[in-house]
Amino acid sequence: MSIWTRITDAIEALRNGESLASIFERLRTPPERSVAFTIAVIALSAKMAKADGQVTRAEVTAFREVFHIPPEDERGAARVFNLARQDVAGFEEYAQRIRAMFGERTETLCDLLEGLFHIATADGDYHPDEDAFLERVATIFGLDATRFARLRARFVADARPDPYAVLGVDPDTPLPEIRKAWRGLVRESHPDAMIARGVPPEAVKLSEKRMIDINRAWEEISRKAA
Repeated sequence: MSIWTRITDAIEALRNGESLASIFERLRTPPERSVAFTIAVIALSAKMAKADGQVTRAEVTAFREVFHIPPEDERGAARVFNLARQDVAGFEEYAQRIRAMFGERTETLCDLLEGLFHIATADGDYHPDEDAFLERVATIFGLDATRFARLRARFVADARPDPYAVLGVDPDTPLPEIRKAWRGLVRESHPDAMIARGVPPEAVKLSEKRMIDINRAWEEISRKAA
């Protein structure tokens, strides 16, 4: 059974008037947590689309890059997205429920925010309302300013990515400590580690870009220190 079939099954209650946000409570444990992760990205993407007032083709393509959607499951994915856009619940309520579901698993919440950044920046026009949206979501998720800046530095093209921000270290941090931070991020970014955190196999493509970004940052820093 595909994850999209499971998602469709999970939201059947919507036809009976139940809020989309309320289904998160039933998806707190594996393997349902991967379904919840996917719904969370779709739902917050839909709310984010309302933040800047439009959904571009590039953003749709970016979503497909994060989640591989088989043709037979496209209708189910679109249904979740449209229901989230129509739901009266605000994005803060969604974000609060998602935070409660994943608890202190901050790495999973970072994974989720990373997917949103990927979608938001896909069209090359990172709207100020999207920036405010993602910063607020990060705050609700309990992610500090350093983690948010680390993600933003990798995706937002308003400046050349700062390798130190990408690795979450200060420029005056000793090289051995920077190497330790880099290795920790590499471990966290392994597909097996991401799946263990609740990221569905369909979304581990996120790890490919992350690995490229953090390895490039480490190479740049180590080259300067040579």
